[in-house]
Amino acid sequence: MGSGASGGSSGAVLKRERVREYLLGLIEAGSAGDAIPSERTLCAELGVSRPTLRTAVDELVATGQLVREHGRGMFVAPAKITQELTPEDTAFVVPRASGTWSSSVLERTTFQAGARIGRKLRVSPATELIYIARLRLVDGSPIAIEHLHIPAELAPALTPQELESGELYDHLREHHQLYVHEATQSIEPTVVSESEAAVLRVPVLSPALLIERLTLDTSGRPVEYVHSLYRGDRYRIVSRLALGTRPSHPRPRPRPDGHHPGIPPGDFAHDGIITSSTTGDAY
Repeated sequence: MGSGASGGSSGAVLKRERVREYLLGLIEAGSAGDAIPSERTLCAELGVSRPTLRTAVDELVATGQLVREHGRGMFVAPAKITQELTPEDTAFVVPRASGTWSSSVLERTTFQAGARIGRKLRVSPATELIYIARLRLVDGSPIAIEHLHIPAELAPALTPQELESGELYDHLREHHQLYVHEATQSIEPTVVSESEAAVLRVPVLSPALLIERLTLDTSGRPVEYVHSLYRGDRYRIVSRLALGTRPSHPRPRPRPDGHHPGIPPGDFAHDGIITSSTTGDAY
């Protein structure tokens, strides 16, 4: 157990995490408008209290994945519009975030992947995963809670010390022969639950960023699935865009449908390319 939170707080985080994963599995297996079992049924199936279940449901309602209708129940929300941060053929650079970062392990355990995370990591639902919840701090102040899932066979000797000191990817490369190569990451707004607020030392329902990442190694094999909750009052994502044409193009290319985040469609009529660099700033 790390020093960043009490045992009660970390245990509540783990329990809510398991409820969240179960609900997300129902959402991903269903279609928009499909009914979700009642709170009473879900509490009985999962063996959790009504407040624990409602905390997870409230988060998924806040992030637009569930719809709650008074007197009718809960339903799968319509699919979100997805916009990639960078188009193809562009450079994507992720500089290090500002401040001095450190980590404290809240929980380390193993459990079976289940259907949802198994699909993400391309493993059987029965595959054993290492699950780590860790608190990320900047200059000693809590900034984020990370939930990491790594197939146990890939790094069976991964230690809490490696998770609390240095860079995790450096440890995976140097001590476990796992060479990460690329990742797909999504970012959504959300709010913190009561247990998360206690760990992050912020008021309940404070704004936050939900960041999900799937990391692949040099062979294209998924080696890590992570979702993290970053404090909205202390953390922001900054993107810098370079707008211009590529001289080597002899003829304009057809413009793709859609638009880039924050840039209204039609603002750049020329056949331009957009390159970007993205960083996370703690402040």
